Amino acid sequence: MAGMDVIDLRSDTVTVPDAAMRRAMAEAEVGDDVYGEDPTVARLEAELAEMAGTEAGLYFPSGTMSNQAALAAHTRRGVEVLAPEGAHVYEYELGAMSLLSGLTPRLLPAPRGVPDPQDLRAAVHRSVHQAPTGLVVLENTHNKAGGVVVPLERHDALVAAARAEGLPVHLDGARVFNAVVANGTDLERTVRGFDSVSVCLSKGLGAPVGSVLLGTRAFLDEAHRYRKAFGGGMRQAGVLAAAGLLAIREGPARLADDHRRARQLAQALAEVPGLGLDLDRVETNMIYLDVADAPGLVAALAERGVRANALSARAVRLVTHRGVGDDDVRTAARVITEVVERRAAA
Repeated sequence: MAGMDVIDLRSDTVTVPDAAMRRAMAEAEVGDDVYGEDPTVARLEAELAEMAGTEAGLYFPSGTMSNQAALAAHTRRGVEVLAPEGAHVYEYELGAMSLLSGLTPRLLPAPRGVPDPQDLRAAVHRSVHQAPTGLVVLENTHNKAGGVVVPLERHDALVAAARAEGLPVHLDGARVFNAVVANGTDLERTVRGFDSVSVCLSKGLGAPVGSVLLGTRAFLDEAHRYRKAFGGGMRQAGVLAAAGLLAIREGPARLADDHRRARQLAQALAEVPGLGLDLDRVETNMIYLDVADAPGLVAALAERGVRANALSARAVRLVTHRGVGDDDVRTAARVITEVVERRAAA
């Protein structure tokens, strides 16, 4: 692949800072954030909290850490956590809720990534013979379901169901701005009712690193302890937070283009023999392909300069982002079609 232009569709985490973002990082006003003295970090936390309508925010190195700090702060050891099947906190966080906080996950059936409120209430445990249910986690957009969006009316019903059971609700909003754009609403409406929300800055928004946990000041004081305990205390973190500020100010406006390009790519691939593709699930910037040999297809695509992600033996994920333009989408569609047809013929 030497000298070949590469179209990287593995994830929206592969974006790199542009010139304006690098300049903001270089010129950032900084201080020691462990002492609460980094003004750029404080500005990022406050700005995102204002957008979300929450009391405050807390900056983290990663979304996994912000999720896990939230789970720990909401619960106690030996408690059960309800989450939709395919949830990131279960699938991709290495059992951290059990490893770090002594929590037990219980997965809810979640067609299109969204549980039924009645299933949520029916799953709650209070028996002396079972781990008590202590928290509900939802995910929006839901990665493993195809980047699908939680409809606002279902979001309200799920929060209401949790409230009826006396349970706090955490939102893994790693790509919540994609949901905001897809629903044509704002961040405050999209996170309404949640006790805490984790927002990732390093995916479609384009920052190089970082997530912000949103909630009440009292809750974040507790989460702050876990951030420190989990190794997330950073010093002059303003050099990273400066990129996060640009990401939340400018990144959301670009997401509609990512969604449009994902739709165009999906439509171009929908009729290719040998590819299973559900167009109804292409709601944001993700496309999931069902193929006979996902790792083999990914390897063959890489030889042609298109990078994709094999998430299982049969599932290939393609993700559009600000590093992928219209010409890239057309080229990727052609290459994927040719590679699939040649593999089928062979």
